Amino acid sequence: MQPEMFKVGLIEDDPIMGESIVQRLKLEGWTVEWWRTGKVALASPKLALADIIVCDIRLPDMTGEEIYRRKLGSADTPPFLFITGYGEIDQAVRLMRMGASDYMLKPFLFEEFLLRLQQNARRASKSDEVDAPNFGVSPRTRAAEALLNRYAPNDLPVLITGETGVGKEVAARRLHKRSGFAAGPFMAVNCAAIPEELLESEIFGHERGAFTGADKQHLGYAERTKRGTLFLDEIGDMPLALQAKILRLVEDRCFYRVGGEQAIPFLGRIVAATHWDLLEESGRGAFREDLYYRLAVLPIHVDPLRERPEDILQFMKQFLNEASERQNRSFKGFSSLAEEFALDHHWRGNVRELRNRVERAVAVGQQDYILPQDMFPDRMKGDMPQPDFEPLSGIRDDAERRHIGRALSMTEGQIAEAARMLGVSRTTLWEKMNRLGIDGKRSDN
Repeated sequence: MQPEMFKVGLIEDDPIMGESIVQRLKLEGWTVEWWRTGKVALASPKLALADIIVCDIRLPDMTGEEIYRRKLGSADTPPFLFITGYGEIDQAVRLMRMGASDYMLKPFLFEEFLLRLQQNARRASKSDEVDAPNFGVSPRTRAAEALLNRYAPNDLPVLITGETGVGKEVAARRLHKRSGFAAGPFMAVNCAAIPEELLESEIFGHERGAFTGADKQHLGYAERTKRGTLFLDEIGDMPLALQAKILRLVEDRCFYRVGGEQAIPFLGRIVAATHWDLLEESGRGAFREDLYYRLAVLPIHVDPLRERPEDILQFMKQFLNEASERQNRSFKGFSSLAEEFALDHHWRGNVRELRNRVERAVAVGQQDYILPQDMFPDRMKGDMPQPDFEPLSGIRDDAERRHIGRALSMTEGQIAEAARMLGVSRTTLWEKMNRLGIDGKRSDN
């Protein structure tokens, strides 16, 4: 994978500053479009095509804030990074509150400027997040995503834990995309899928003649990562002997190719993931305790899908749209009974299982809506047909039960706040909860 390059739009009237920014960004391999006035920039169709806009706050014909206000709300508005030499912090903060991505004061260090661009640029390609472009909307998912955002600016190792299929690689890719390493490649290594005798060579590479069959030099994942992210998936399955070399990579920031004598610097960031409890594994001698503590400097846990009910329906809709387009089929959605089955399902395979069930349902579904038997044929009793049309009362109750459940989840069980969100009184909400069989702890907070 080649490093990701961005299209930068520059709105700057200072010819010296503008020229220096353009030259440096072109040296980095980025495309730059430079406008010297706000009027010319707003008239250019290339403004909307930029991955990020770098805009001076003071311009000869208008302010950067006026440009941003004119573009604000448009579907094609790129991220804005404002620069100013006048120390107008209040205006910059106001722009941030309006939705601007970032601001910097002149003069600034160019390396810091490049890092801010990488962190804030809109990525044109979403191919790295094919497993789940939408990470989720549940409180637990939002908490994990908040950690991703906090960890992104660092270069310290990150350890992502969670059951198989919850989306650990998706989380790692999102972390990469938001980090200062986003311009480099994301190199994913599945430590459980590569044979033990080949894993060291795949990660670190080898020299010609290092072993039988090594007829030419091979560059491993660590070397090809460059200034990107090295993702060591299922690191809990890595052999102990190789764990020692990963520890050296983390601590010394360098490595040796198999059969090599020259130390090669490691320039990227290490992110690891596992479904194992590595502390428990270290207790029985299957994983190095010192490596665990070096990797878990910044830990993130992705909860199983069954504990994120709000995410289930979101992913169902997303996967339905994707599968329908891929298979050239059309559905209006899921029946409410199919949604109830999904919310009650244990999801041992997590998001991966959900995607597979939806894809199967799209392939076999014969009605306008996806029915329970389309997604869960293993849960149907015998060959008894399921109704294609449900009673209105059942649909209404199901919808109210789900909606109240979401409100209670979002407010962490605060009845008064949930009632406010739902637009009803506390008494009405309690009556509905009792009628629908929804558990809740009463609170007037």
